[in-house]
Amino acid sequence: MITANCRARFTAADFQFIVRTLARSPNESVSLVDLLGDESARDAVLDQPRIVEAILCHGGQLAISSAFYFYVLARHVLRRAGLTDRKLCDYVASLLETFSRANGLRAPHGAEGDGRQYVSDMLIALSRANSAETFLLRAHVGNYSLFVSGIFHENTQRRSRRGAPDLEFYENIGRTNFQLVASHSTARRCELNDVFEELADRFHEVRLALNHLSDELLNLDDDGSASLLL
Repeated sequence: MITANCRARFTAADFQFIVRTLARSPNESVSLVDLLGDESARDAVLDQPRIVEAILCHGGQLAISSAFYFYVLARHVLRRAGLTDRKLCDYVASLLETFSRANGLRAPHGAEGDGRQYVSDMLIALSRANSAETFLLRAHVGNYSLFVSGIFHENTQRRSRRGAPDLEFYENIGRTNFQLVASHSTARRCELNDVFEELADRFHEVRLALNHLSDELLNLDDDGSASLLL
């Protein structure tokens, strides 16, 4: 189950990266003590443009965690789209991190088959799912719909011309399932009901922000996109 927990999983290497990056500018310098001791100060530092610039302009392999990488990039594009809630950003970053691994695309229950993933299979699996499985499946459908229509929107558009679901389909199915899980007791227990409500209300804006992330900030080759069966 995806939760909004990227910020809670930053590593010592992530904090050192921040300190080294901002040490170049006296006006933006920050100490490791500040980062570790004050959550609000840490959040403000993470919004510094120099952080995302350092990630994007780095020529070699970055010694940072995937949680930090996806949080900074997600925060950048979501803020630019007027989506400033940090908890929402944290959830979207966790979604991207999870789905960046091939097995993260697999449905949690009843729709695994031969490894291919189709939303129709997930919806059919809902007919035989219990309450807990229903929550996980619906959350996965919402997450999956946001990921493929956000990060692989060009691939989705190409496939739709051959009869596959189009972006409007994924927006509708994603929005509907986020709205349904928002009122589930598990969402309230996990303190995700507000995140799901905002994803339902602003699915289109989040999806467009991820389109910008895919187009401008990520390098996705044809082989990577082709491995996703929509």
